[in-house]
Amino acid sequence: MRPRSLDEVIGQRHLLGSGTPLRRLVESEAPMSLFLWGPPGTGKTTLAYVVSNVTKRRFVEISAVSAGVKDVRAAIDNARRELGMTGRQTVLFVDEVHRFNKAQQDALLPAVENRWVTFIGATTENPSFSVISPLLSRSLLLTLESLTDDDVRAVLERAIADERGLGGRNTIDTEALGHLVRLAGGDARRSLTYLEAAALLAGDITVEVVEKAADKAAVRYDRQGDQHYDVISAFIKSMRGSDADAALHYLARMIEAGEDPRFIARRLVIFASEDVGLADPTCLQTAVAVAQAVQLIGLPEGQINLAHAVIHCALAPKSNAVVKAIGASVGDVRKGLIGQVPPHLRDAHYPGAAKLGHGDGYKYPHDFDHGLVRQDYAPEQVRERRYYEPTKHGAEAPVAERWAKIRAFLRGE
Repeated sequence: MRPRSLDEVIGQRHLLGSGTPLRRLVESEAPMSLFLWGPPGTGKTTLAYVVSNVTKRRFVEISAVSAGVKDVRAAIDNARRELGMTGRQTVLFVDEVHRFNKAQQDALLPAVENRWVTFIGATTENPSFSVISPLLSRSLLLTLESLTDDDVRAVLERAIADERGLGGRNTIDTEALGHLVRLAGGDARRSLTYLEAAALLAGDITVEVVEKAADKAAVRYDRQGDQHYDVISAFIKSMRGSDADAALHYLARMIEAGEDPRFIARRLVIFASEDVGLADPTCLQTAVAVAQAVQLIGLPEGQINLAHAVIHCALAPKSNAVVKAIGASVGDVRKGLIGQVPPHLRDAHYPGAAKLGHGDGYKYPHDFDHGLVRQDYAPEQVRERRYYEPTKHGAEAPVAERWAKIRAFLRGE
C-alpha cells in the first residue's frame, strides 16, 4: 500500500504543497540532502520511496541499526559508479540515522557535499542532538507530524478497497474501523498491520475480530465525544480526591484509547496549580518535567512519566487557594475595580518622571528589617481586598502563617 506518487501520500500536507522543498526535489533533477524527522508510521520511508520512484532514481536503503562504515562507503562508491557510467542518480536512504556514530556520519559527508547521491535520513529523534553539525548544515530538515484520525482512517479505507490491499474482499463495520484508528495512535504502519491481521481471521471485520487480531480490548472512548469529557473529568476528580488507583485507571483508559499524551500532560500541569498549588510546590515542577519528557520521548515509554505525575498529583496535599486567588482578582478587575497605581510605585526611570512625582517617597524594602516596610501597594479601590487565602494543608500551612503576619503588618492590623 505504499504510495506511488506524492499525490497518494496521506497527511503531511505542509510538506507536499506547491513550492515546498520536497516538491522541488521531485520536480527538479538536482540532488538534495534531507532529514525527515517525525514519529513512527508517519511516512518517512514512504516519502523517500516516492522521491526515488517519481524521479526514476535508484533507491538504496541502509539501516543504521545494522550497517557500518564499510556498508556506507560501499553504497556511496556504487552510487558514484552508476552516476559516472549511466548518469542515473541514487537516493541513499538511511533509516534510524540517529543510531549512526560520528565515524559513520562522517562517512556520509563527501557524498552529501559533492552531491554524489540524494541523501535522505529518517529519524524519530531530534537531529539537532543526534546528527553531527557538518552533516546537518548541508541538509534540509523537514518535520513530519503525527497522522490525524482522519488520515489513518483514509489509509485504512484505501487499503480495504485497493487491489494492492484487500481489494474489497473484506467488509468492516464503522465501530471496528474506529477501533483500528484508535489502536493506530497516528501510526499508519500499525493500522495496516492490525487490519491485515484482522483480515486473515475473518471476511467480515468486526470489533471482536479486531480485538482478537490485535489482542487488545476495544476501549469505548471517543476523543471527540462525551466519553472523552467523561473520562478526563473522572481522571481529574480522582486525583483531586486523592485516589491514585482510580486516577491510574483513567490514565490507562486514555492511553489505550489513543489519547494524545500531550493533552494528558497539559491537564496535569493545570491540576498542579489549580488543585495542589502551594500545598506542595514540587507538584508543578513534576508536572512540567513530565510534560517535557512526554514531548521528548512519546509513547509507550512516556506512560511511565505520566503515571509518575499522576501519583504525585493524587497523593499531594490539596489546595485550591491559588485558583481562587486569581479568580477573585480577575473578577474585581472585570468589575472595574482598577484604580490608579500609587505615585510612589510608578516608573521613575524615564526623563521627566521625577517632575511628575513618580517614585517619590518609595521605600526600598531591602533597606528595612526582614525586608518589609509598611507602605501602600495596591490601588485605593482594592486596598482592603483579600485574594490569596491559603489553606493549612501540607507545605501551605507555614505559607499561611507567614502571609497572615505579613498582611497584618502591611495593613497595620
